[in-house]
Amino acid sequence: MKRFTSFRADFTASLVVFLVAVPLCVGVAVASGVPAELGLVTGVVGGLLTGLLPGSSLQVSGPAAGLTVLVFEAVKEYGIGALGALVLAAGALQLAMGALKLGRWFRAISVAVVQGMLAGIGLVLIAGQLYALADAKAPGSGLANLGGMPGLVTATAGSGTALAALAIGIGTIAVLVLWPRWRRAARILPAPLAAVALATVAVWALDLPVARVEVSGLLHAIQPPGLADLGRLTEIGVLGTVLAFALIASAESLFSAAAVDRLHDGPRTEYDKELMAQGAGNAVCGLLGALPMTAVIVRSAANVQAGAKTKASRVLHGVWLLVFAAAFPAALGVVPVAALAGVLVHAGCKLIPLRELRPLWREHRGEAVVLLVTALAIVTVNMFEGVLIGLLMAIAKTAWETSHVHLDIHTPDDEDEPVTVRAVGNATFLRLPKILDQLEALPADREVELDLTGLRHLDHACGTALTNWAEQHRRTRRAVELVS
Repeated sequence: MKRFTSFRADFTASLVVFLVAVPLCVGVAVASGVPAELGLVTGVVGGLLTGLLPGSSLQVSGPAAGLTVLVFEAVKEYGIGALGALVLAAGALQLAMGALKLGRWFRAISVAVVQGMLAGIGLVLIAGQLYALADAKAPGSGLANLGGMPGLVTATAGSGTALAALAIGIGTIAVLVLWPRWRRAARILPAPLAAVALATVAVWALDLPVARVEVSGLLHAIQPPGLADLGRLTEIGVLGTVLAFALIASAESLFSAAAVDRLHDGPRTEYDKELMAQGAGNAVCGLLGALPMTAVIVRSAANVQAGAKTKASRVLHGVWLLVFAAAFPAALGVVPVAALAGVLVHAGCKLIPLRELRPLWREHRGEAVVLLVTALAIVTVNMFEGVLIGLLMAIAKTAWETSHVHLDIHTPDDEDEPVTVRAVGNATFLRLPKILDQLEALPADREVELDLTGLRHLDHACGTALTNWAEQHRRTRRAVELVS
């Protein structure tokens, strides 16, 4: 009886997750510049394969808005044929990291960097999808998209078709915001599906001349990488993109796992196994030429809130996606692109941690700076280099905060007694200018006793500088005694 009750809960939850996943899978694919069906393929693999593997019991995997910008740039740079090779290599790298027990180390990544990464992705995603709201083509990069906004506004205002598409997109966003407040309806139909369904009905009923999703058929959309595509993995630029896919997908998945674990009382995530499950899923997605996958917090939270008990719910959601993709692909052809853009604009806004930023600025200003720098670097440069800049900022901030050193200076009234200086803390090159300024300010006509026994750490640069200062003081002033 208990097993039947559990299965019934998982069955119901799987339908809810399926309804949430369909518009998101299609929207992420369209925004990434690939056929809509490939988003569903990634969702199917995330359910049927990753859903069966050990790691996390309740989180759901599929194509995520967090990788949309990176995928779009990769497809634009290397072509859609190379996408499978990139995702396959990223999956293999994730498998290797999981086998080497590196999964738990992703929890050591600064939260400010991860939030900054998501905020930067959100900003770039919003900037790109604002063009899709008006059935216009985005210029490309984050800065170019932002710079083209005045032209977009002018072009939209002068076009009836663009205004119709914009109305559909804005209406979709309004439904996404307001639908959850109607709790009875939200329990029956998830907000993303309700918003896209209402937008589709409105376009059909009013016969609006707006762009629809282009459908090529499931089998036609699947394009496994060829030998020439695999051969490009030796290129430096391609390897950088693979590394970005693997690291960002892994970080997002494992941070999602930590968040999902806080939502339920079931088994906790085994991080290394979850990393290998994500790697296996991405390897298969790569072989099918589909989008990369991550664990997705929106679908995972919906799974938990719908009452899922075991991993059966996420596997079943993959079954429903497969049935839909195989039996009803033509249903995608009636969906307006502007509605999917509205879904992604809403998703992009949720990636920006506006509520957390103000208290973070008040309590941990350094973390807030890391978050902002990471986000701006992603917008102005690109995803991979932006994350690297954020990580370097976080390391520099930590190094600065942990390198506190204090000099206790005692100057006796008797001029025949030496001035005693006791250094306490961590003496690193970051604090060297301050240390030397304080030592140079000591009386020129007094002997000095410099006690270093209170230092927990003395790096080579500081040790060398202090020795040189002592030698110079002996030559030009009075004796110096170093105690270490």
